[in-house]
Amino acid sequence: MVRTIGTLLCALLLAACSKVGTETQPVTSSASGAAAALHPWSHPGVVQIGVQREPNSLNPILSANTTEGLINRLSFDVLVTVDASGKNFVPSLASEVPTTTNGGISKDGLTITYKLRSGVKWQDGVPFSSKDVKFSWQAMMNNNNNVNSRVGYEDVASVDTPDATTVRFHLKHKFAPFVATVFSESDNPMCILPEHLLAKYPDVNRVAFNQMPIGTGPFKVVKWQRGDHLELVANPDYFRGQPKLKSVTVRFIPDENTEINSLRTHDIDWMFEPSPNLYLILKTIEQHGDIVIHFNDTPQTLNMQLNTSHKPLDDLRVRRAIAYAIDKQSLVDKFTGGSARVGGADQPPYSWAYEPDIMHYPPDVGKARALLTEAGFAPGPDGFMAKDGVRLSLQLSTNTENATRKLVETQIQAMLHAVGIDTPIKNYAANLYFATYGQGGVQTAGKYDLGIAGWIAGVDPDDHSQFACDQIPKPSHPDGVNYTRYCSKEMDAAQKDALATYDQAVRKVAYSKIQKLLAADVPQIVIWYPRFPQATNPDFKGFAPNPVNEAWNAYQWEI
Repeated sequence: MVRTIGTLLCALLLAACSKVGTETQPVTSSASGAAAALHPWSHPGVVQIGVQREPNSLNPILSANTTEGLINRLSFDVLVTVDASGKNFVPSLASEVPTTTNGGISKDGLTITYKLRSGVKWQDGVPFSSKDVKFSWQAMMNNNNNVNSRVGYEDVASVDTPDATTVRFHLKHKFAPFVATVFSESDNPMCILPEHLLAKYPDVNRVAFNQMPIGTGPFKVVKWQRGDHLELVANPDYFRGQPKLKSVTVRFIPDENTEINSLRTHDIDWMFEPSPNLYLILKTIEQHGDIVIHFNDTPQTLNMQLNTSHKPLDDLRVRRAIAYAIDKQSLVDKFTGGSARVGGADQPPYSWAYEPDIMHYPPDVGKARALLTEAGFAPGPDGFMAKDGVRLSLQLSTNTENATRKLVETQIQAMLHAVGIDTPIKNYAANLYFATYGQGGVQTAGKYDLGIAGWIAGVDPDDHSQFACDQIPKPSHPDGVNYTRYCSKEMDAAQKDALATYDQAVRKVAYSKIQKLLAADVPQIVIWYPRFPQATNPDFKGFAPNPVNEAWNAYQWEI
């Protein structure tokens, strides 16, 4: 049973009056923190991070969720990242960001050239080179590897490495989001792998590397204690400069109530991506000077996905009825404490591609019931809608570790019951719910009717991986992430237009059409645009998440 917000809040308020070991000291500002004394609970040079789920693998190309993405970036690097604003590209393993101006993007848009940094070494001392980039692309394209998505990578015809610090990607066709997608801050960020350690394997799904990886990143994994924590130590030869921290420990705490208590007692210095409903609790703790809360705009949504391959969800009238049944404002008010915005389009409101003029579904029980009646359903003796004697029953699922999603799920269940839709709940552990197709994931294999889940996109508005017909996961295309199984010729055409030009104005027109189609066809319902109230120790400095990954600048963290 999930503890209510009020109960946990009262418990924490009492704890604030009886903290053991020390009295709360004033919080130092970020400007003066470097010179000020640390709080008694802080450990100089050591940061402890609390996460809800243990990773399945530490191999970046096998990652399937944001927790794995965070951990990957402690040990590995991408070619290009973005700063905390999400608006400015920053070269990482690349020495400069390819553009049409500097010639990195060819005039015909079919060749992308990266100049790489020289002097970079893998954590075992072997020099990094263009061969590693080419191998990483080949590993992404190896059908034997359980890769979560190949978007962008599958648009490459070939890769040339004329010298150790030059890589050329030759595209099959123009792909506008390439620089923001391939080995960059996409919706499935992938890092560069070491060719000298992994090229010998026919696949990398079960190699020892996945438990004790070697990257180019600021921290090196030294211990994985299953079910408990990961230990990483600073890489003194990191190419951007020696990290300011000595070590990072990532602790696996599957229950958010326990995680809150660990934050309150300073057993952890950062609670990674807490559920939005915890904001008011965290705000109370912040008022006592124990933590600092960070917000940042992110390209993410909380959605209810509708599996359009399952009857009767293949009927648009049923999908629209579900949309009219859900009171989004009520969900935002009850479960985010004001930290989220009511959802609509699948692009975040701060994006240049955002389209507000879409079809909206204000809560309306009468409209919902009328649409179900039009679809052939009628009230049965038990009050639920039925057709041909069969009750309208749709399984509702989410991951067990996320307190907010489970609260939202229960409320949506009541809203759907009010219009005559039976929604039995069946939840799964995150490692199964979000697993790849090859790992038998619930979403990827389509083993659900209605699913509550978050989606974090890349810095580019490209969303064809979610909604294009050829991105539906299946045995011949296991890396697809079109979990709703939605397929529309109009959508495919609009997505093609959006990807075929590097002209932002032209792309904006295409994305406006895409957002209008999604709102009209309802393969998913965007419930809200969340902002994670990232809670950290006040002494934890340099923490500046970009919209996609919190650890992009981990070498600058200090305490």
